[in-house]
Amino acid sequence: MTIETTEQLAAAHTLADAATGAVDVAIAAAAKLTDGGKRIDDHQPHAERIAQHATAVRAAREMTAYAERVANAGRRDALAESQALAFSAETVHKLRSDAEAAPELFGLSGELDSDELRTLVRSGLSDAHVQSIGSSVLAARGAHATEVDDEIATLTRDQFRTFARTEIAPIAQDMHREDTLVPEELIEKMAVLGLFGSSIPEEYQGTGMGYLTMVVLTEELAAASLVAGSLITRSEILTRALVQGGTEEQRQTWLPRIASGELIVCICVTEPDIGSDVASVQCKATPGDLDGRKGWFIDGAKAWATFAGRANILALLARTDADAGIKGLTLFIVEKDPHTGHSFAQEQAGGGTISGTANPTPGYRGMHSFTLALDRYFVPDENVVGGEAGLGRGFYLQMGGFAAGRLQTGGRATGVGQASLEKACAYANDRQQFGQPLASYQLTQHKIGRMSTHVAAGRHLTYAAAVEMQQDERAAVAPAMCKLFASDVAVWVSQEAQLIHGGWGYSEEDPVARYVVDALVLPIFEGVKPILELKIIARQLLAGG
Repeated sequence: MTIETTEQLAAAHTLADAATGAVDVAIAAAAKLTDGGKRIDDHQPHAERIAQHATAVRAAREMTAYAERVANAGRRDALAESQALAFSAETVHKLRSDAEAAPELFGLSGELDSDELRTLVRSGLSDAHVQSIGSSVLAARGAHATEVDDEIATLTRDQFRTFARTEIAPIAQDMHREDTLVPEELIEKMAVLGLFGSSIPEEYQGTGMGYLTMVVLTEELAAASLVAGSLITRSEILTRALVQGGTEEQRQTWLPRIASGELIVCICVTEPDIGSDVASVQCKATPGDLDGRKGWFIDGAKAWATFAGRANILALLARTDADAGIKGLTLFIVEKDPHTGHSFAQEQAGGGTISGTANPTPGYRGMHSFTLALDRYFVPDENVVGGEAGLGRGFYLQMGGFAAGRLQTGGRATGVGQASLEKACAYANDRQQFGQPLASYQLTQHKIGRMSTHVAAGRHLTYAAAVEMQQDERAAVAPAMCKLFASDVAVWVSQEAQLIHGGWGYSEEDPVARYVVDALVLPIFEGVKPILELKIIARQLLAGG
């Protein structure tokens, strides 16, 4: 059963509204169960379900709102309406299924059980409906025409789509296969275009484009190479920390040099034995002086410090008070020389050292992620983010920066998902099997229909999070949601694209194999998936935030 285009939008709206009402009831029930989120750890599986359903419902609402917005502007998008219906139907179906499996946890009492909703779900999930989406997407070879409600963001997307395809795509595969560092020429070109200052205010010589523009350009860069799309993440994280908690002198000192690309940033939080439990960081900073200059000596190890070799500065979280928990952590800007290769060692005049060794990884190559060892490495007082007032505030400054990083990861994941979709569509159209193109088979159309729908859902969720964060930089749930959802989509869609390629998808000569291994890191960095679900999304939802 299919629904006419004008009916699809109304159906999507009805389903999204029903899902919103039902998930609100489920959140209220879970809040009661967990005492406002205080007892999440006693109900972790259910808290994870709540986070996932709330995220999917938000995506369904944003997809539907977009389709309504362009329709009201007289530019009806039939594909967007079809995708909104399919995704809203899937969201209701999954929520109802989980609620039926554990009715005592969800607290629903028939909110999703009406005959009307069942009819709409069956229509949205029907094979014919999903295949029709796939046929349209295959005909366009996977390209999307999503409008951005921002003129600067639209112009930026067009500019960087061209840049990504002409400057990045030709070198992306070799950079991955040979595990070489991002070429300096590419960094210089990105710096000239203002990429490292996209969220830095203009008074500090940034471009001040805003979060939506940053997300859109990140998506285009990541579609060519996840590494290229990730180059600005570290600067985004430190930028937020400096803007929100740095001194004015520090903003004047560091932000213009970051914006120009003179300084490349590395974030150092994780340690060999400390991952998501940031409050347990052990790398320590001890007050002292070197040649009459007051400052701190840093001792300890850091792990998964991406681009640490090439970086000029490390945004490093260290313990300045052994007994104060998260209030004993301070954020330092650690200056160092840039190094190429997979290992480096640097010694200060006073004897302090930093050494690093890159961790071999199956994907996300081109920047190298290092394990670092710091031995009495001196950092002057003026490099404590926030100055004296910043002592003990490192955890909070870092978390604020991570919110920007998660938003940007939503854009990166959407780019990888889009690249995988386009590659699958191109192959399906061009590959002949049993006398006809793969694209002509029902199952291929159905797969592409679902893949494109989920990529679109992640895109709209991410764009909405960017708008929300632009309005309130303290927003934490929306960036976490888009990172959570879009990352999972990128993993699944890249693997589906690989399967469509058959044996050739397993060859490292084909970019789709790179998309698969690159996507695997997305649910891990900038907050591993379970932490986002439990500690960020569920905790705030169940506390009424």
